[in-house]
Amino acid sequence: MDRSRLADLLERRGEPSYRARQAVEAQLAGAGGWDAVTAWPRALRAAAEELPFWSLGALGRSRSRDGTVKWALEGEDGARVEAVLIAHAGGRRTVCLSSQAGCALACRFCATGALGPGRSLSRWEILDQALLAAAEAARQGARLANVVFMGMGEPLQNLDEVLGACDAITAPEGLGCSPRHVAISTVGWVPGIARLARHPLPVRLAVSLHAADDVTRTALMPLNARYPIASLLAACRRYSDTTGRRVFVEYLLLDGVNDRVADARRLAPLLRDGNFHVNLIEYNPTLGDFRASPPARRAAFSRALAAAGIRASLRRSRGADIDAACGQLALRQQAGAAA
Repeated sequence: MDRSRLADLLERRGEPSYRARQAVEAQLAGAGGWDAVTAWPRALRAAAEELPFWSLGALGRSRSRDGTVKWALEGEDGARVEAVLIAHAGGRRTVCLSSQAGCALACRFCATGALGPGRSLSRWEILDQALLAAAEAARQGARLANVVFMGMGEPLQNLDEVLGACDAITAPEGLGCSPRHVAISTVGWVPGIARLARHPLPVRLAVSLHAADDVTRTALMPLNARYPIASLLAACRRYSDTTGRRVFVEYLLLDGVNDRVADARRLAPLLRDGNFHVNLIEYNPTLGDFRASPPARRAAFSRALAAAGIRASLRRSRGADIDAACGQLALRQQAGAAA
């Protein structure tokens, strides 16, 4: 829900500010509308009908064989996005949030990039994705442990609203998540990295690198022509120097493109003098011509990084069977009930 519009309504009616928290509690309980905010007087519930209860309405819900849940969501103006809840062992859940409807940066391996530019989401539309996921996790007897901005869009191109959503997600009257369990991922929007470094909330930064040389990276990610690898990694080092926090380098392994041992050996010197950790990512099929790196080559790449003293781990794909895995969000509907 739009908290600013709700605050105006409560002020006009002379209601106490804690009514907003009661509305959020109803959202976390999975309520579908104002009638379910039973802590409110009936007259206030009726007055609130002028506002959407959810900033994004659910068009559909899909569930993967591995327990991943994906929602297709729509704003008041018809803009559509997707959000994903990822299941982990031990009752933990991670929500993958979208920050824009579509993306203007056109990474070649990403289904969202093929959609082209759309509009940026408001902080309330972003927050509602997290609340929807938290309610789902609670229904599963699990807890929302991590929040990642790795869905549709480039978060650093919508940084004011993304940080506003982060403030609400981490606030005690919001979801109360630890800022250190919130990660913002960028494909390399350098001005946003500098701004993020100055923000007091200690969220984590992840950077999609995916190549060790500018020719390959520009072919995969056109933004690299504007902010090449040296410029991007320099911004990451400044971020670490300013915040004291390490940067997570995301590296998507593509068969025959960037996955040779020679590529790992070129990558290692770029990262050796910085506070970096590499996440190696399995490629998930999209509409492009890329293929996933075979297991033996993934293992050889990882060994080469380790031999060069670079910390790396492999991030396993989740939700690929419902187009919910990394790089697959493109509003292709799977069969599923609306939620």
